[in-house]
Amino acid sequence: MGRIYVTADIFLEEAEIEETFVASPGPGGQNVNRVATAVQFRFDAARSETLPEEVRRRLLRLAGRRVSASGVLTIQAHRHRTQAQNRRDARERLAALIRAAAVPPKPRLKTRPGLEARRRRLEMKRRRGQVKRTRRPAGRVPDEV
Repeated sequence: MGRIYVTADIFLEEAEIEETFVASPGPGGQNVNRVATAVQFRFDAARSETLPEEVRRRLLRLAGRRVSASGVLTIQAHRHRTQAQNRRDARERLAALIRAAAVPPKPRLKTRPGLEARRRRLEMKRRRGQVKRTRRPAGRVPDEV
């Protein structure tokens, strides 16, 4: 068994990935009903010992519906007609997902609206109020607030 390198410092042991071949709903020609070409990868992300903790947390959040309640990530590949191509596709998709999870999110910088933006906002509110006042019936006395 070997390793799948995702980044320079993140890798997965092949033993952590359970690989199953199933009948493919995609293309297959004459072999479509005889050969199981689609591959299904099951990777227990929640219990993986090779992933750093922060990458694991981001991966589980990023994977969405592809993760079961117990933390098992499932990737299905059936774009191609051969097992080898589908296996390669599934590996690339798993690696891309982990690579995306390895990038820490940029911290949000608190910002405040500038003086000009506040002035424009208040001016628009004043104009809108003026438009509404002109729509009132002529003899009606405005409500005091």
